[in-house]
Amino acid sequence: MTRPLHPTALVTGANRGIGHAIAAGLIARGCRVTLGARDPEEGQRAAAALGARFARIDLQDPESYFAAVTEAGGFDILVNNAGILGHHSLLSPESEFDTAMEVMVQAPLDLIRLNAPHWRETGWGRIVNLSSGWGAHAEGLEGPGAYGVAKAALNALTRALPRDLPEGVKINACCPGWVATAMGGPEAPLSPEEGADTPVWLALLPDDGPTGGFFRSRQPIPW
Repeated sequence: MTRPLHPTALVTGANRGIGHAIAAGLIARGCRVTLGARDPEEGQRAAAALGARFARIDLQDPESYFAAVTEAGGFDILVNNAGILGHHSLLSPESEFDTAMEVMVQAPLDLIRLNAPHWRETGWGRIVNLSSGWGAHAEGLEGPGAYGVAKAALNALTRALPRDLPEGVKINACCPGWVATAMGGPEAPLSPEEGADTPVWLALLPDDGPTGGFFRSRQPIPW
């Protein structure tokens, strides 16, 4: 089936930064976007500014995203953008390992599972996993604390899932680059809009586009 005229999209962690820019980019291209965020006040304000819908989604609270997907009846496009960055050693009792894996691996997989019935029915879907070069084995897995390990696991999901997804659904991961956000810091050379370019491109890939890949600046990069 061809792409819907106005695809529905869910972008997690979209109240600011790259997620907000992705939501804006998808809206500009005719998508009906639901902005997911933990904080209702911030999320509703950001959604209103964009002309998007808002859903309270806390990736550590499965009931919140189950409710969002169930209420919507599924989304054509899923952008797993939300993430956390910790700096504690993996050997430290204060390591954010469990939280990092929950937010950046388990919840994205849960969201994919929840959307699968919708994709089976429509025959078209796109999944974009926001990853990082810090989670790439080819770049030394340099992410601090549990961040790089979680992103590497998200990459592994991206490579493995094409064999299980319904026909017509594409899944890809991308590294947006070093972006000036709350996570990236003010010295980063890229704007959120520049960081959002590749995710938006992947979210609207044509039927002959790639799946199961890892991209930066719209070009494939090694895992």
